[in-house]
Amino acid sequence: MKFTKMSLVAALLIGSSAFALDNIKMSGNADLFYSTQDNGSNSLFDKDASAADAALNLNVTADLVKNDTVAISAGAGYTVLSTLGLENNLVSNVWGSAHGATIDTGASYLGAAPVNGAKVENANWMNEAWIAATAGKTTAKIGRMELDTPLVFTETWSIEKNTFEAAVVINQDIPDTTLVGAYVGNGNGTETYGQDVNGTVIGNKLAMGAVVNQDGQFTTYGTNGAYTVGAINNSFKPLTVQAWYYSLTQLATAYWLQADLNMDGILAGGQYTSASLDHGNTDASSTYALMLGYEMKDVVTVKAAYSSADDKGVVGAANTATASGQSKLYTEAWWNYGHVTKLNNNAFALSAEGTVASVDLFAQYTNVNDKSADNNDMNEFTVTAGKSFGPLDATLAYVYSDIKTNTVGDDETSNMIQAYLTLNF
Repeated sequence: MKFTKMSLVAALLIGSSAFALDNIKMSGNADLFYSTQDNGSNSLFDKDASAADAALNLNVTADLVKNDTVAISAGAGYTVLSTLGLENNLVSNVWGSAHGATIDTGASYLGAAPVNGAKVENANWMNEAWIAATAGKTTAKIGRMELDTPLVFTETWSIEKNTFEAAVVINQDIPDTTLVGAYVGNGNGTETYGQDVNGTVIGNKLAMGAVVNQDGQFTTYGTNGAYTVGAINNSFKPLTVQAWYYSLTQLATAYWLQADLNMDGILAGGQYTSASLDHGNTDASSTYALMLGYEMKDVVTVKAAYSSADDKGVVGAANTATASGQSKLYTEAWWNYGHVTKLNNNAFALSAEGTVASVDLFAQYTNVNDKSADNNDMNEFTVTAGKSFGPLDATLAYVYSDIKTNTVGDDETSNMIQAYLTLNF
């Protein structure tokens, strides 16, 4: 599934308390993703309109020390990304931006498709390597890890996921309250997509989304790292309230406020975020979103959401860790990221999900009214069906997109079919 995520707090607690026999736990998954789209002169299942990728993810955690005073654990993760040689055979594109690509002359693939296709290189990197310690109700974790906060998070929609080199502390001494503090020094998201350490453009342009730097390379996050503090409270059990503050050193400051209610099946939520640069255009960019829904347990969950971004400033509400444009807003599209969070845009979304005959069904309609000079209005309709066969998860998705562009003058429509296979072990 595209939006399967683990919260920052849950990831920390599991990483420091999940120990198997002999104090070692190993897990992982193998993925095979395929996508095809009719756009421009290409039709569905044409090689140049299709993409495929395979990935192997291996993870291990171990209990180093565990007594009445402290528990210390460590973990590591490794990713291998490969096209399995499908490029220029069944497909011309890939999912992961961690691939490198060269044409037959040995030059890097940077723009228009070469006549004889491009050779896509496999990639592999260590995505996690951390140590965590828990004493009482305080957990500290340092190293390479996943994060999940409103404006700095690991994206899991693609076949690869970005991670961070960070130090995180959480405390739960206050009843029904979780306090979080973190420093993020490096990340391998696509802040420097397509560049090597000397600034030379080397990345391929075959990837469907910019999520991970080529070969998983970690670079300085922002200008000089970032700090964040957050508080999550649910003293009133049906209501969860959270507040986050971010300081991207010598670059920008931001905050995020959110409240979510789940009472007797009634769902409601509100989000507000504001961000501004420390230099240059220092106007704050503010975005708010509202959500209302109803959950009929074991039957269906329906939601309606609206969001609005003002026309000031230059920093939006999207993830600051990658170039994909994905956000945590209630109205975020299933596939076409970057529209909902664009300055001066309004959006609404309707969704429904449930399970029928052990098949997980999901449908969402997203509409974005672009009030900027670009006038890139967007409509997206998505339907997915997923089912688990023991350790194998299979999902099929259909996405209809209608995006207006000034260059064409008319709406550009496309149909996309995707297949996801994940073997968990």
